[in-house]
Amino acid sequence: MQVSSRNLALGLLSALGAGLMWGLVFMCPLLLPDYPAVLQSFGRYLAFGLIALPLAWMDRHELRQYTRQDWLLALELALVGNLLYYVFLASAIQRTGAVLVGVIIGTLPVVIAVANQLRQPHTRLPWGRLWPSLVLMAAGIACVNQHELALVFAQTGAGGAGAGRYGWGIVLALAAVVCWTWYPLRNADWLRTHTQRVPRAWASAQGLATLPLAALGFVGYGLWMLGFGSEASQAHGFLGPTPWRYVLLMLALGFCASWLGTLLWSDASQRLPTTLVGMLIVFETLAAVGFALLLRQQWPSAWTLGGVLLLVGGVVLAVYRMQRPTNRPSERPANPVH
Repeated sequence: MQVSSRNLALGLLSALGAGLMWGLVFMCPLLLPDYPAVLQSFGRYLAFGLIALPLAWMDRHELRQYTRQDWLLALELALVGNLLYYVFLASAIQRTGAVLVGVIIGTLPVVIAVANQLRQPHTRLPWGRLWPSLVLMAAGIACVNQHELALVFAQTGAGGAGAGRYGWGIVLALAAVVCWTWYPLRNADWLRTHTQRVPRAWASAQGLATLPLAALGFVGYGLWMLGFGSEASQAHGFLGPTPWRYVLLMLALGFCASWLGTLLWSDASQRLPTTLVGMLIVFETLAAVGFALLLRQQWPSAWTLGGVLLLVGGVVLAVYRMQRPTNRPSERPANPVH
C-alpha cells in the first residue's frame, strides 16, 4: 500500500508523540510504590474520563452521529485497552521494574504486525517486505532483554523468592501484551472504516466510555479498602499516603497518556497501514526504557544501545520497504490494505 508523503510524515510524528506520552505510564508505578496497581488504574482512567467531559463538549455534534455499536466498541476498548491493560502493566512494573516490563511490552511491534498479517490473509502486506524489519526488531528486543534479565538474576538469585515475584511480574506483563495486541487492531479497524470521523472525538468517546467503569471501580475499591484494608490504608483514606502526588500524577496520565496519547495514536492509525502503525509502538518501548534509565540515573549499556539501534533500524527499514513501488505482480496484494 502506497502512502502519501504527507500522511507518512504526519502519521510517523503522531505515532512518535503517542509513544512518548505512553512511555510516561512506566514511571508512575515507580513514583507511587505504596499505591496498589488497581487504585492507580482506576485513578488514571477516572481522570481520563473527567478530562474528556469538557473536551467532548467541543465535539458534541460529531459524537451525536455515533451509533450504538460505536459506543459499545468504545466501551470494549476502554475496558480491555485501558483498565485491564494498565492493571496488568502497573502490577508487573511494581514486581519487576519498569525497564524489564518495557522490554516485554516492547515485543508489541512484532506481535501486532504478525497478528495483523495472520488475521487478514487477503489484505496483508507481502511477507517478503515485512520479515527483514521483524527480524531486526526481534534482535533488538533480544539485546535489551539480555542485559535486563542478567540484572534480574543478579538481584534476585535464580530460584529464590525474589525470582518468583519476578516470574509473576513477567506473567502480568504478558497479559498486558495480549490486551494491547487486541486494542490497536480493533481500534484501527474502526478508524479505517470510519475515515470521516475525527480522531479527537474518538479519543473523547473512549474517555466517556471509561468514566463510569473507572468511577465505579474507584469508589468500590476505596470502600473495600476502608472496610477490609490494613490499618495504614484505613488511616490514609481513599487517596493514600501522598494524596497530592497521587492526584497530580493521575491527572497528568489522564490527559497526556490517555487522552492525548489516544488522539495521536488514532490519527496515526487513520493515516498508515495497520501493520506499519503496529510496528511504530516501538516508540513507546524506546520512551519507557529511556525514562526508566533516567529515573535510575544510569547510562544505557552497550547491549541496550545496540538493541535500540536495531529497533529503530527495523522501523526505518519497514517504512522504506512499504513505500517502495511494487515491481513484481506476485508482490501485489489482491485488495487494498485496511
